[in-house]
Order: sequence, then structure tokens, then C-alpha cells
Amino acid sequence: MSLIATQSLTKTYPGGVTALADLTLSVEPGVIGLVGANGAGKSTMIKTLLGLLTPTSGQVRVLGLDPVTAGEEVRSRVGYMPEHDCLPPDMIAAEFVTHMARMSGLPRTVARERASEALRHVGLYEERYRQIGGYSTGMKQRVKLAQALVHDPNLLLLDEPTNGLDPAGRDAMLTLIHRIGTEFGISVVVCSHLLGEIERICDSLIAIEGGRLLRADRIEAMTTGTDVLAIEVAEGTAELLAALAARGLAPREEGRLLLVPLADEDTYDLILRTVAELDLPLHRLDQRRHRVAELFATAPRPSLEASHV
Repeated sequence: MSLIATQSLTKTYPGGVTALADLTLSVEPGVIGLVGANGAGKSTMIKTLLGLLTPTSGQVRVLGLDPVTAGEEVRSRVGYMPEHDCLPPDMIAAEFVTHMARMSGLPRTVARERASEALRHVGLYEERYRQIGGYSTGMKQRVKLAQALVHDPNLLLLDEPTNGLDPAGRDAMLTLIHRIGTEFGISVVVCSHLLGEIERICDSLIAIEGGRLLRADRIEAMTTGTDVLAIEVAEGTAELLAALAARGLAPREEGRLLLVPLADEDTYDLILRTVAELDLPLHRLDQRRHRVAELFATAPRPSLEASHV
């Protein structure tokens, strides 16, 4: 059974604005990135998956269920982290997450235990009795993640989970999401307009533009190897650059890396011999891969055929 499946899914708002158009895809369990520019239809899709919006036409299934007719059951098995700040500032985090667990149907004692556990998982256990209004933006994002986790869902829908965070906060949130998806056995859909974040933590990617499917595939299939080798040494980069150039390999610098065209299989051996002769500490030697962001400049136009990821 697919995690999510849609068939010609269309959502048109009053006034004629079409947020989703003939969207057909099948999503397998894992950590999935849902990407697109602001206004591409990402939030509309998430709300449709939750049964909060009714499609204008087409079909949608989440965990085999129809959110239109079984929205309550879908929401009992899905955790949702909204994009915008929606937390009550005068409640303490433990009370709020417990309340959300009770809303999911858990008994009072179980809800309290689950709330403490969820807050521990997101790194707020020591701060759980503080009022949410006194939390930083990063802590508030973690509270939203905790309430999405508290009822032990099969699927998490995270809408722009790194919104408003500084670089350190973004890294921490992405690490946490990846851990949930890999260690907890919970499938995660991460909605983001930042391709770099998606590439870092996701197994597969769905890209939409103007409500239509632009591309859907496994990340590994999208980031195929290039004909360039990337080399990194702890010291002696300039020395290595000169030595490789003297051997006709045409290296060039990019930050801390040296990039060398991969002419044939002998290129690896020649680089390794050069590094060994110079007695340099080699940190990295591998085939450079495309970055996801590089692929969308020449991405094919949306297809109406089903895509499987």
C-alpha cells in the first residue's frame, strides 16, 4: 500500500485560483520532500491530505484512507506540524502537548506520559514546565513537532519546519527530523522551499510548480554522479593542486575542494599516488554528484502520468 496516492487531484478556490491541478502520484514510505516555490500548492496539498480541504475533483488516499470520507481516522494516524506560529503563549509546553494528546483520543494518564516522552525526544524535557510564550523560535518549533508526535502517528506532515530558525537551529531541526524518520520508523513528508534541506535528509522528492507535478523521484536517482572527482586534504591543498596540474589533470579549486575531470579509471590511481608522494592527509576522494537544485533549471515540464517515489 502506498503511503500517499493521488489521481488527477485538483483543488480550485473560489475566484478561480487553482492550487492543485491534475496531480497524480504514488508515494512510498520514507522521508519525503515536498518542494516548490511559495504559492506552488504545497500547503494546499498537505491540508487536502489531512481532510481539512475537499478536492474540487480527483482522488486522494492517505495510508489507504480517503481523507474526504475518513478525515477523522486519517488525522488520528497522521501528525501535523503547521507552518505558522499557532501556540498558546500562556500555556506551559507539557500542558499543551498533553492537551493535544487528549484531543487525539488518548486517556489522561497516557496523554501525560506521551507528552513528556515527546518533549524529551525533541530536546525540551528540562524546559517542559515553562510557558511557551517565553520560548525562543527554535523551541516553539520543537513544541509544534512534539505535539505532532505525541499520539504515535504513522505519518508526519511537516510544513516548513525550519521557518524562522538561524543556521544552527535549522541544522538541529533537520537532524531531529532525519532521526525520527530513520530511527522511529515514522514516515515523514517535509514541506519546504529549500532544496538543500530536502537533499540533506530525504529519501525521495516531489516537486510541484503552479499546482502541477514537476518531478518526483528518489534523491539518489536525481543526484547521479558527474564526470568530476572531488578531493579534500587536511593540509597542503596548494601543493597538491600544483602537483596534479604538473601531471596534466587540470585541477581547479572550489572552496576546500580540488575538482579534477574524471578522464578514465587511471585518474583515481594517479591522484592517490600524488597524495601519497606528498604525504598529505586525504579526507575525501569521490565522484562528485549533482545537487538537486542544479537539476531544476532544466527540469521537464509537468507530466500528467502517475509518478512513483
